[in-house]
Amino acid sequence: MEHLLSVAVDTGGTFTDITLVDRRTGKLFKAKTPSTPEDPSLGFVTGMRRILAETGMRAQDISHVFHGTTVATNTILEMDGAECALLTTTGFRHVLEIGRHDIPRNENIYSWVKPTRPVPAERIYEVDGRMDFAGHELAPLCEEQVRAAIARIRQRNIKAIAVCYLHSYANARHEQRTRDIIAQAYPQALVSLSSEVLPTFREFERSMATLLNCYVMPKVSRYVTRLEQRIVDEGVNGRLLLMKSSGGVTGVDTIRRQPVQTALSGPAAGVVGAGLVGRLAGENKLISFDVGGTSADICLINGGDANVTTEGHVGDWPLSLPMIDIHTIGAGGGSIARFVNGALMVGPMSAGAMPGPVCYGRGGTEPTVTDAHLVLGHLTPRLLNGEMTLDVAAAAKAIEDCIAKPLGLTVEDAASGIIDIANNNMMGAIREVSVVRGYDPADFALVPFGGAGPLHSGFLTRLLGMKAAIIAPEAGVLSSLGLLSSDLKNDFSVTCILRAPDYDLDRLARAFSELNAGAVAWLDAEQVPAEGRTIEWYVGMRYIHQGFELTIPWQGNDVTPAELQRAIDGFHAAHHQLYTFSQPEMPVEVVLARVKATGRLAKPQLPTLAAAGAPAAASERGSQRVYAGGEWQDCPIYERVRLGAEALIAGPAIIEQLDATTYLLPGQIARVDAYGNLIVREDG
Repeated sequence: MEHLLSVAVDTGGTFTDITLVDRRTGKLFKAKTPSTPEDPSLGFVTGMRRILAETGMRAQDISHVFHGTTVATNTILEMDGAECALLTTTGFRHVLEIGRHDIPRNENIYSWVKPTRPVPAERIYEVDGRMDFAGHELAPLCEEQVRAAIARIRQRNIKAIAVCYLHSYANARHEQRTRDIIAQAYPQALVSLSSEVLPTFREFERSMATLLNCYVMPKVSRYVTRLEQRIVDEGVNGRLLLMKSSGGVTGVDTIRRQPVQTALSGPAAGVVGAGLVGRLAGENKLISFDVGGTSADICLINGGDANVTTEGHVGDWPLSLPMIDIHTIGAGGGSIARFVNGALMVGPMSAGAMPGPVCYGRGGTEPTVTDAHLVLGHLTPRLLNGEMTLDVAAAAKAIEDCIAKPLGLTVEDAASGIIDIANNNMMGAIREVSVVRGYDPADFALVPFGGAGPLHSGFLTRLLGMKAAIIAPEAGVLSSLGLLSSDLKNDFSVTCILRAPDYDLDRLARAFSELNAGAVAWLDAEQVPAEGRTIEWYVGMRYIHQGFELTIPWQGNDVTPAELQRAIDGFHAAHHQLYTFSQPEMPVEVVLARVKATGRLAKPQLPTLAAAGAPAAASERGSQRVYAGGEWQDCPIYERVRLGAEALIAGPAIIEQLDATTYLLPGQIARVDAYGNLIVREDG
């Protein structure tokens, strides 16, 4: 029998989400299972077994297993990576410690302290040898110093070694020779070369990316190897593909060499899923809004494509690899509300999965955003289709004791205050990815997902005057649907400086040719057929004397003066969009060449609902009271799975499903489209 099943598994901090698609029918199946932080592969396999058992499908019919992982993310955030050593050029031992002189915009200039570096200076070893910016050797590599450093590293039993030499992006020969020496002298060591991880200029960022790759390599490599074996043991013969931070998937061999590429694996999958939902609903200007138990991840999608940045961060550390431009704040269903110094604060501290919100009955004592929703009637006491019962009385008592009494408020007003503060924190994050970057939220539709996203979407679309909220049938597991909709992707880049007016186009052509060859080799290794390949070229450009660049598409696959002028025109337009001004009279220089390779994978064909489906009234399963506008109102409860196409629901209303709950505010109306999406707008 032909393999016609695809499974996607997205591992979160609290739950592991699983989605299975039968490509013969386009039918989707979804499940949730508790995550297993001590060994995420256990939750992965448990979820896969569960969904196969529930659907009656066979493991041997699975052709692809897509996975979004948080192993690298958590390793970096928790500073729980491998003990590493770094080899660098003589005179550059303190590059990491010096870093950049800028201070995060939300920090106090007088009290901010640089974050601890992933490797201390005593584990950084200097080596003689030097390349210049053009790749010419100024001094040969001192192999005796390399061997001496490796001997000391081995004596200290450090098994992860990063190598970052000055200007190795222009000539990698010294780094490659160092790897050969390490292989001979210390074959057990894992090695990360900057010329492979990030072959671009800026020593601090390149050193940090190389070191972080080394930092997470042992954990991620062990996890991927263990996961591969568990999948084989389950009888699955299909390929395992992992989500990268840039929004594409790739095979396990690539991830073993460059595990830091998965630093934003889970959130990136959600953005891909949001883009799919938008396309099905006929919208290409979207803001994805993923709210889980601990955090909210927000990303702007303009014209169908999410913004990709090379100026991202994971925790306190910069990571200059291509990644979807996701803004994260500590605001989720588990965010704790506290009365501090006479004021009400919500987040960023979270109750997490354990003990979780007070209403979960797992020992939590501090009220959370979820407790406030429950007390106000936005949630029903039934969670996960009744598998979990929430304790309304306990949530109300926690809010009364911790918030209402100290502030002299009623429980309802205190709970409303918690929701208002959470919403305003989330609104600020949405403005960060839109208004701050030159976009008006009113031109965009919100795509909320995650367990708590649809609870807040009605408030946020109203506060920001947005076009609509588009809530997918798979809202609670949208990241796993995004995995199923992903393509194979990989990026190749190199520093290439071209200055006006005498642009060296031959040099740029050689750079593109080498990068293009690397992209083709990668597509060959991933067994992508010719008709499924796309290779796109980009350049990094900036005004002369600027310290940063913008990535601009290069039209076509030829390097000509006309193509260069088109890129320069595109740079002026992009600069004006982002900064509200451009300087056409200023010389523009090229600093970077980048090639993006895409291997298209078969996508799930999502089914449509019957044109004459069940009206909203047929989906009512009861009602409860909701606190809105300062008073209690009756609020109908609907079952999402029973709603037919073109059904209309007027707020206030609660729409329940296995993996999420949607709350419509009074004055809002939701229409069910042909794909089962809820399109929520203001009524009138």
